[in-house]
Amino acid sequence: MTALVGDIGGTNARFALWRDGQLESVRVLPTVEYPRPEDAIRAYLQGVGQSVEALQAVCLACAGPVSGDDFAFTNNHWRLSRTSFCQDLGLSDLLLINDFSAMALGMTRLREGELIEVCPGQSAAGRARLVIGPGTGLGVATLLPVGDGMWQAMPGEGGHVCLPIGTTREAALWARLHEKLGHVNAEAILSGGGLLELYRTSCALDGEAPRFTSPAEVTAAALTGDAYAEAVLEQFCVWLGRIAGDNVLTTGAQGGVYIAGGIVPRFVEFFARSGFSKSFRDKGNMSRYFDRVPVWVVTAEYPGLEGAGVALQQLLEGSLGGR
Repeated sequence: MTALVGDIGGTNARFALWRDGQLESVRVLPTVEYPRPEDAIRAYLQGVGQSVEALQAVCLACAGPVSGDDFAFTNNHWRLSRTSFCQDLGLSDLLLINDFSAMALGMTRLREGELIEVCPGQSAAGRARLVIGPGTGLGVATLLPVGDGMWQAMPGEGGHVCLPIGTTREAALWARLHEKLGHVNAEAILSGGGLLELYRTSCALDGEAPRFTSPAEVTAAALTGDAYAEAVLEQFCVWLGRIAGDNVLTTGAQGGVYIAGGIVPRFVEFFARSGFSKSFRDKGNMSRYFDRVPVWVVTAEYPGLEGAGVALQQLLEGSLGGR
């Protein structure tokens, strides 16, 4: 069977062929260069020497809530109609899943060397696991064990919960963010654009002249010893800890926490010694709940694509999927 899987975020669309339970011919295409996902898929297939007619199944993991026929991507300009998509590409059906449902299922395919433990612990048997990851946005999903070594991914929109406040400094930052944004959700800070927003808001609060114009510049400065950039990146890690901890309490995810996405793996050593661990566990009389909850940073290159393949395979085999 020739199947295509895709992991589509705000900036990039990753595509691969899925054959015999394995990824083949992975390519990454910038979403801005194509008016529709169908156009990007045709370009991908042409690039890997496959015809559209050869496709027998497609699974796309997409940022945003998935339901109904029409889908609008959360962080890019693409829109998709299942009906039109299938007609355009000659398919009988399209499996659409939330991008972090796919990311969660991808955790079941991790290989040796693709996890770095940053908070030691012991996974509680039979308990849920949390998958959270800052990237273009903030993705959150829950991975549930369902017996016989199978897992079910539960989608959600946890990146859009309210940004929590734990210190007077955070309250002051939140107040400035609220003046600018209105509703302040977690993704407003815990994302690539959010890191830059946090830096600019911190500068405004402290009367500092901004020197950096991209999240990459802020991160690079922090990692080379710039004290102010370090403080901003530290606050980013602390806020990620607060949100991750809140989600563990909500879902009962004592099986562990996977930190995925494209941002944190770029500064794992900084992250491991940051205030993430303290803020993750700082939950008053429920702090002991976290005593044995492990946290890992995921360094796998394409876990979302792997998860899309798992979802497609489970559907075709009649097993539980993340649709």
